[in-house]
Amino acid sequence: MTRPSDTLDCGHSLAELSAYLDTGQFDDPGHLQACPECQAGLASLRRLSELGNDLLQSDVAEAGSGNDDWMQTILDNLRLELRPGRSIPLLSNNPHDTLWETEGAVSALIRSVADSLPGTAAGKCRLLGDITTPMAGVTVEVELAVVYGHSLEERAATLRQELAKTLAVQTEMTIEAINITVTDVLEPPRPISPSITEEQP
Repeated sequence: MTRPSDTLDCGHSLAELSAYLDTGQFDDPGHLQACPECQAGLASLRRLSELGNDLLQSDVAEAGSGNDDWMQTILDNLRLELRPGRSIPLLSNNPHDTLWETEGAVSALIRSVADSLPGTAAGKCRLLGDITTPMAGVTVEVELAVVYGHSLEERAATLRQELAKTLAVQTEMTIEAINITVTDVLEPPRPISPSITEEQP
């Protein structure tokens, strides 16, 4: 997270956002409150931290395929998706208004829906198709990491259903397909053994 490549278009980085979550300190609080990239980044880092803490607090030293590559992959994808990307046009009742939302905002929305499911973390989120053309068909692709013990088929089906409802309400895209791929199964948290206190004679 400390690599120079994690710098967002607004000039701040995921490392700075992570430090803010740890310390509450940020050089430009006004920017932090007004910047949609930073707000989306903070929301995603909070959700990712919650999943990571669940694993780490249960003494799982290495999660996902025997290492922590899944965490770094998610952070790499998050860094890319926080950028605005393409502009998605929106309909307007006033011909003089030009309305649009960014590809990055929709990716953040998709990620938030995926991360809201217990025991899951969204990896790569992609919009395939000409999203710059109104009513053009779009395919949503999401890669998912799931904690072992949760039904993979149930998670994929639930996510597909929730994404269809959310995107229908909060976007004007014509969704032709939602493809969910489980790319990593994470080791479940180990139960914490209660400490045994020996009675002294």
